[in-house]
Amino acid sequence: MNQQPQDERTRIREAMDRLLTGQPTVSDGSFTAAALAAEAGVHRMALYKRHADLKREFDERVRTETKQVPETEKRLRETVTKLKESLSNKEAELKELRQLVTNLTLASAVLTQPDRASTEAGLTPDNVVPFRPRASQAAGPAGPPDPAG
Repeated sequence: MNQQPQDERTRIREAMDRLLTGQPTVSDGSFTAAALAAEAGVHRMALYKRHADLKREFDERVRTETKQVPETEKRLRETVTKLKESLSNKEAELKELRQLVTNLTLASAVLTQPDRASTEAGLTPDNVVPFRPRASQAAGPAGPPDPAG
């Protein structure tokens, strides 16, 4: 390992100690990776990529030394809670829609089934004549007479 990453690791560990003792010098003092990177003077991506072990160590120390849950874990837990609630709502909506489909299917079957009284009277679909409006009704409502006509 060359000198620069070792120097970064030393700065990150020192920054951890400052944050956990409540003595930040550069950052806002929050227990986040961004605050740790700022406090150590390293790019946040360097913390995630080259020093992921130190980031995990920081999260573990936050959990054990301060009895707090790291910010990332809090956000993930909130997201999981929202997703569970959304899933529950979707399941309820799906149940309601399935019931509606069942009801509509039953209503359609009742409405399209031949009426027993009509069948007993001899009315079947081949001898039932559909209603057709008279020519005057089909043309639309009559307006005032045309003065020219």
